[in-house]
Amino acid sequence: MARRHHYKRRSKESWELDVTTFLNLMVVLVPFLLITAVFSRLSIVELNLPSSTGGASSDDVPFTIEVIVRESGFEITNGRLLIASIDKAEGDYDLQALSDHMLALKQDHPDHEAASVLLEPQIPYDYLIQVMDVVRSVELPSGDAAEFELYSLFSQISVGEAP
Repeated sequence: MARRHHYKRRSKESWELDVTTFLNLMVVLVPFLLITAVFSRLSIVELNLPSSTGGASSDDVPFTIEVIVRESGFEITNGRLLIASIDKAEGDYDLQALSDHMLALKQDHPDHEAASVLLEPQIPYDYLIQVMDVVRSVELPSGDAAEFELYSLFSQISVGEAP
């Protein structure tokens, strides 16, 4: 005799999804995110990276400022000749002396906007950022003794590896 399979007929109940709690969360969360998005801003510094193609070399090389960050300190060159050498002071880089040299170079060459920061491979990234800040601008005292003004030095910065 053939067996008959008896299946229970499932009742077709409709389930409703209650999204009220989720909508309440969105009503609070969306305005909060929109309000706080205004306060978060990013600043981007444009850098010029050296290209792999070599240009034609000429004997009349324009004045270029290079700050070479070495383990022993800073070297400031004009591309070929050493302008200044700043040794570490008490085991740390002397950023104030670098700032003074950059200010003197800017006073000698007021129209020049480009500078290169070259690092040895073992120098930490944090020093790159600090040196770029010093080369890009300087804080000088204004009329009041307690206030300082930010002056732009060399705003077009190129980054590379030290020779």
